[in-house]
Amino acid sequence: MQSANLFDPLTLPCGMVLKCRIAKSAMSDSLGDGTGHPTEDQIRLYQRWAKGGTALSIIGEVQGHPGYAEKPGNLLLNPNADPAPFRELAREGSADDTRIWPQLGHAGALAHAPTSTPRGPSALDLPGLRCAEMSLAEIRRVPEDFARTTRLARDYGFSGVQIHAAHGFLLSQFLSPLFNRRTDEYGGPIENRMRLLMETVNACRQAAGPDFAIAVKLNASDMLEGGLEEADSLAVVAALDGTSIDLLDISGGTYFPGARSASDGGGKGPYFLDFARRARSETNKPLMLTGGFKTYQQVEETLADGIADIAGLARAMVLNPALPDDWRAGRSLVPEFPRFASAPEGGITAWYTMRLTEIGQDRETSEIGDLDQALRDYETRDAERSEIWSRHFGHR
Repeated sequence: MQSANLFDPLTLPCGMVLKCRIAKSAMSDSLGDGTGHPTEDQIRLYQRWAKGGTALSIIGEVQGHPGYAEKPGNLLLNPNADPAPFRELAREGSADDTRIWPQLGHAGALAHAPTSTPRGPSALDLPGLRCAEMSLAEIRRVPEDFARTTRLARDYGFSGVQIHAAHGFLLSQFLSPLFNRRTDEYGGPIENRMRLLMETVNACRQAAGPDFAIAVKLNASDMLEGGLEEADSLAVVAALDGTSIDLLDISGGTYFPGARSASDGGGKGPYFLDFARRARSETNKPLMLTGGFKTYQQVEETLADGIADIAGLARAMVLNPALPDDWRAGRSLVPEFPRFASAPEGGITAWYTMRLTEIGQDRETSEIGDLDQALRDYETRDAERSEIWSRHFGHR
């Protein structure tokens, strides 16, 4: 791919055009209603991002099965869902020629324990993480489930999907030797560990047809000893180059209990830039780089160097939903990120998540507020929606 300007359009292999090179990358906004449906706050949130000039918004963690959700605020898109709020989310999130894609998720071993029975590639019994091993029959249903959700997403007005194979969720778990200790055709060498991802990509393409965008989010590294390393990840990149995907989103890290988070580390630039350079030599697919972009200059240089074709921004877009329009106008080139003197575990993530609620209610302010209170509010809401989820679906 050639170097690009932030506001050049990008044409994907399926023929879809993204109007610029800035994407709102997936975050778990936890704004579902507890029964897996979008809320008015969530619809307004994505409308605001669309009106703010982003080319693409990816909805974090849209599940196809109620038993393996990451959080009880996730969306659940399956044949039992009410189509109306999903159609409204797709319509409002597509304002001003923005593309909006659900990120298709399955938390596997990291499924929210109060509302599920976590299951992963292999049985694990570790502090803070316990799961049963999936049977071959369960594994072989996964591509079918992702394909069904893809078909519904297209029917309800979304223009693409992103298959989540990063951050320690199910498809990422299969890629990782830390989670995947199987000895059958889904375990062992990376060619086997990537098998489920490849089957899922192919099933989703068959369900969607040729003119619907399909992306994959992939870890550069799990950032865990014994996890997926860069050499194996590059092998996955090379294999995905031979598929029909339209965009490869590079990220990293996992939500494994106690794992360090790149986003909470206070880094000054894109986290996975070096890996993206190496990935570029393995694929001709459009590359999206997510994680650590904090300034206009960082995005501009990454695109100008040809390292990535589009930049994925998350927290910067929480601080300013209209950041792409501001950058186009030469404003807010260096967003002011909040500084937290001390933070309880999970507190920073909770603060940003609760700010998403404020944006969806049009009541965000410049005040940072209390981090401990944000964490309490976040945990209280999760507990309330866990109860709703369990009543609605039963504990599976």
